[in-house]
Amino acid sequence: MGIRSWFGLDKPEAPEPARPGPPTTEALLEALGAIEAQAREGHVPGVVLSRLLRVTRIVRQTLPRLANLGIGSSQGYSVMATVTDYLPVAIGNYLRLPRDWADTRPIAAGKSSVMLLVDQLDLLGTTMDKVYDAVNRADAEAIIVHGAFLEEKFGQASAGGVLGLGPDPVAAPPPAPGSPGAAGAPAPSVNPLAPPE
Repeated sequence: MGIRSWFGLDKPEAPEPARPGPPTTEALLEALGAIEAQAREGHVPGVVLSRLLRVTRIVRQTLPRLANLGIGSSQGYSVMATVTDYLPVAIGNYLRLPRDWADTRPIAAGKSSVMLLVDQLDLLGTTMDKVYDAVNRADAEAIIVHGAFLEEKFGQASAGGVLGLGPDPVAAPPPAPGSPGAAGAPAPSVNPLAPPE
């Protein structure tokens, strides 16, 4: 027996536990369903349920497009935290209170618990609207950039565009006054059998 065994240094180290990654889209969708079910089973007032459903609808629209913002974006974190923390805590805190007390007793700035919950859900709804706009704006920016590339490459669509395959007959400058082909100038006689000049 050596000195290492006295101090327990001869034992293999335990592997570090795996750290969970961010929740998947499927897990977030399940969490949304659970929050809605909790609110319905708790018989929250209609003003609360309608606002909750607004937030969950926007989140459901946002989730499939969230990858467009990039991994670790602040908007992505806001969506994840809304589903896993902000909504469950807000609804859970309200449901733990006796209903008559929560709906009638002012607790802060003259507002009852239900009024404060409505304010919180309105704030979350507005925030999720902004995130949804940011997600869609990323794709809209891609359309703008691609359109600018196409205009630079081929010209304006309203002018017929240019494919870059040779001289563009539409973009050729008009002939100078008095030169052959100008308005009012006599057309030169062309012998189709003559060699080109």
